[in-house]
Amino acid sequence: MFVCGKKKTMADNIDVRKLTPLSPEVISRQATINIGTIGHVAHGKSTIVKAISGVQTVRFEKELKQNITIKLGYANAKIFKCDNDGCPRPGCYKSFKSDKNEGFSCERPGCGGKMKLLRHVSFVDCPGHDILMATMLNGAAVMDAAILLIAGNEPCPQPQTAEHLAAIQIMKLRNVLILQNKVDLMKEAAAQEHHEQILKFIRGTVADGAPIIPLSAQLKCNIDVVNEYIVRRVPIPPRDFSSKPKLIIIRSFDVNKPGAEVADLKGGVAGGSILRGVLRVGDEVEVRPGLVTKDAEGRVRCRPLFSRIASLLAEQNDLRFAVPGGLIGVGTRIDPTICRADRLVGHVMGAVGHLPAIYVEIEIQYFLLRKLLGVKTDNKRRSEVDALTKHEVLLANIGSTSCGCKVLSVKADLAKIQLTTPACTQVGEKVALSRRIEKHWRLIGWGHIIRGTTTEPEL
Repeated sequence: MFVCGKKKTMADNIDVRKLTPLSPEVISRQATINIGTIGHVAHGKSTIVKAISGVQTVRFEKELKQNITIKLGYANAKIFKCDNDGCPRPGCYKSFKSDKNEGFSCERPGCGGKMKLLRHVSFVDCPGHDILMATMLNGAAVMDAAILLIAGNEPCPQPQTAEHLAAIQIMKLRNVLILQNKVDLMKEAAAQEHHEQILKFIRGTVADGAPIIPLSAQLKCNIDVVNEYIVRRVPIPPRDFSSKPKLIIIRSFDVNKPGAEVADLKGGVAGGSILRGVLRVGDEVEVRPGLVTKDAEGRVRCRPLFSRIASLLAEQNDLRFAVPGGLIGVGTRIDPTICRADRLVGHVMGAVGHLPAIYVEIEIQYFLLRKLLGVKTDNKRRSEVDALTKHEVLLANIGSTSCGCKVLSVKADLAKIQLTTPACTQVGEKVALSRRIEKHWRLIGWGHIIRGTTTEPEL
């Protein structure tokens, strides 16, 4: 359904076998690595993204009014380095918006060097509020690395600092930078003491040994050091350009203005990150699970959406093709009301007939945390994580899907779970589990899918 004619484009002539994440025709137009900003609420996650990229990720009226991130924010930045070997570091590293082209002159007086593009990065700005943990887990699904913000004017760790670090550990993220923010509000001795608190907190975690960079995001102090560490310490992950494309959707939009004429209406836009393969303008794609309904007997019915790609965008850059890594917007011919207000979040887009199966029940091998994170309590018993029980209702995060689930059975470290919303996933996929505690969903464990029950899509 919802298809349009296909046109021949220059993208059809691209030999994807010769592409790399640092190919000039790729990196000049599109980000090829996703870096998440994580940490406690009001520790400076959105501010550091703005300092590096020049893009304000807090965009919605409610976010601006409350001055917090509620939905996943996103921004792209290009990181350049002066080609004059005599230009001192870290000042030779500069970052700009994604529409900046290389070859401009170095800002250092008398240098004479030209700036060369080294990295094109997408930032996934996660909310830090405790009630938005599920949103943070959705963002973690597309991260290649993480920047952990820790405000120096508060003791370390704060509740969501610990919870977010546990989340990226579950997602097996190995590349972490720690930013000790707001040092402009501290005296030197207090900053040193806080640095020791951070070292103690990260000991034995995935962030153990990660560089700790003191800075002031608000004053843009030491931003060049962060740029240098992103280039030197965050490796470009291996990318698969030749397989059938698969994109995980983390945002979706209706871009039409109220009152638009029918002839001027545009299809919905899906935003996310390509996990493998290359998408081109004009390609036919499938979105699963698609439209989900129940029949008279209560059985779940899934009707995938089909469309051709009308446009590809990386912020303001029009793309002929899009490769794995970075956040992109895919303009489709899908009814915009289906895409409105993030309704496609958790769905998967890819080549027709080559997407994973749609699961309604999954069996997982799981592991529980020893104690609750992100909860302040003086009662040691209340902070312990209780075992899973039959018929218990949990929240499961599978990729960018957040859905309620019911525990059907538990045996040792295996659990059979019924999903309230079908998920397009596969065996081996990671699952994060949260439990309702004091009116909020709290991360209690993780696992991976070993088998499940699928439903056949209606074509």
